[in-house]
Amino acid sequence: MSTSSESQAPPNKELVGALLKACSLLDHFGADRPEWTLNELTAVSGMNKTTIHRLMATLIHAGWVDRTGDGAYRVTVRLFEIGSSALAELDLRSAARPHLLALAAGFGDTAYLMVPADEGAVCIDKVDGTGSLVVAGINIGTVLPYHAAAGPVVMLANSPALRDRWVQEGLTRFTSRTMHDPGALAAHLDRVRDAGYSLSESDYLDGVSAVAAPVRDQTGAVVGSISVGGRAENFTGPTLDAKIEQVTRAALRVSSVVQAAAG
Repeated sequence: MSTSSESQAPPNKELVGALLKACSLLDHFGADRPEWTLNELTAVSGMNKTTIHRLMATLIHAGWVDRTGDGAYRVTVRLFEIGSSALAELDLRSAARPHLLALAAGFGDTAYLMVPADEGAVCIDKVDGTGSLVVAGINIGTVLPYHAAAGPVVMLANSPALRDRWVQEGLTRFTSRTMHDPGALAAHLDRVRDAGYSLSESDYLDGVSAVAAPVRDQTGAVVGSISVGGRAENFTGPTLDAKIEQVTRAALRVSSVVQAAAG
């Protein structure tokens, strides 16, 4: 049985439990979800309402959180001012790293960060999960074809320039499920673009599935993808839904940081 955030103690005496709880509440706020009500924070955090109310009241007093007209919580510009001090030196890899660590720890799958290049999608960072499957052949520096595997496909789907160059006859088949027909691939890419994420099911490596979402810069152009990959049987039902939600959320958050750094 898992332990809720309410009952978890600090791992050592140097840490302040209440501060850790407050930070975990702040972590739910992002460009994709800038406002939360007390009931929503209670449902997502596992803490009780009294604890959340006290923590948020403290954050309001500190000037980090404010209340909206309808009573919801919203972070203030003060947090942005604090965070912006790190933006000047922040690159895509360092922005994505905490999210890769969280995804790998949360699901036990391997988490990847890929960026587009002329010859294919390049893996520039990865975090191995705790699962028993080791995804061989995809390491930092590996170049993958755009028409297979979730990370490359989601970039291809969201880049008109890449699609013009890549969707053509003669694409390599890596498994029996590789999408290699130009017409079928184009239709698949349209669905991926509309959905906002890509699901790979044994199309690059047999028995391996993955979920990926795009990272975008301030112009909306795709500058990378975040993905998790592992055993195909672990990418079904509610577990798959959770992976799609968390990967998409991570990509949105990294996009927000990249866009803020550029601005």
